[in-house]
Amino acid sequence: MGSFFDGSEAGPPYAGNPRMSGRGQGAAGSPPFLGLQTSSFTDFLASHSPGLLPGRIMPGAPADPEPGAPSQTVRNLPHATTIVAAICDGGVVLAGDRRATAGNVIAKRDVEKVFRSDEFSGMGYAGTGSVGIEFVRLFQVELEHYEKMEGRSLSLEGKANRLAWMVRGNLGAAMQGLIVVPLFVGYDEDTDQGRIFSYDVAGGPYEEQRFYSIGSGSLFARGALKKLYLDDMSPADAALACVQALYDAADDDSATGGPDLPRRIFPVIATITADGFRKLPESEAAQIAEQVVRERLARPDGPSAALRNS
Repeated sequence: MGSFFDGSEAGPPYAGNPRMSGRGQGAAGSPPFLGLQTSSFTDFLASHSPGLLPGRIMPGAPADPEPGAPSQTVRNLPHATTIVAAICDGGVVLAGDRRATAGNVIAKRDVEKVFRSDEFSGMGYAGTGSVGIEFVRLFQVELEHYEKMEGRSLSLEGKANRLAWMVRGNLGAAMQGLIVVPLFVGYDEDTDQGRIFSYDVAGGPYEEQRFYSIGSGSLFARGALKKLYLDDMSPADAALACVQALYDAADDDSATGGPDLPRRIFPVIATITADGFRKLPESEAAQIAEQVVRERLARPDGPSAALRNS
């Protein structure tokens, strides 16, 4: 399995290869539960309790009002919005706003959408909040389970491929409106660089260069990063650029929340470098957000990109 997810072996995982399938028989007389030896926790869970996997539609769910249209119940579920990422010198920065919406209503103001996946990777998500949280937790267990079974961790590309299979498994639920799209980032120990992977509802992944954003405010955030991003930015400068981009997204997208100074709610910011995953303490995130808000009082549209005359 490791070779497949790392990209060194072609073909679907587990197919036609008993060693890769992990479905070898246990000792004689052992319970079937103990007979399944696989480094994929998702595969293990699917063989015993598939209903616990993300995106499973429960029997008796409200019918769609028309073919292909999500029900009103699904539309009213809380949805997470904008996530941004930027490659920096020696790693990558991941940041997300805190707002969740249900239709045209703010469902929650302090949602966390940025999470640690393992020591050298992290992810954020946009879409249906409850399914997104399940994806995050299952992916964390998936990576930990693989490391314990194989005695080593997957490569960064292998982790991205593993997440792609999980996203593809949610396709049926996505067609009914329970859409979740992750943004996966990490530090590549082989190249000493940060990398960014995006996904569509059918899986992916697609490696992005320099910076990327997902969610309802992604177009505005990416537009801001086009003007603010510089190659080889320090992690601190990249974090500031990401918060500036989130502010611009909140300025034009009602589903994206900007820094909420009265409630002390600020974007979640994480850096992944050779030192591992580090979520910025709230005090540091507050300093960055307050700097952005303070500068916007004098320049509401944000900093201007430096131009050179030929």
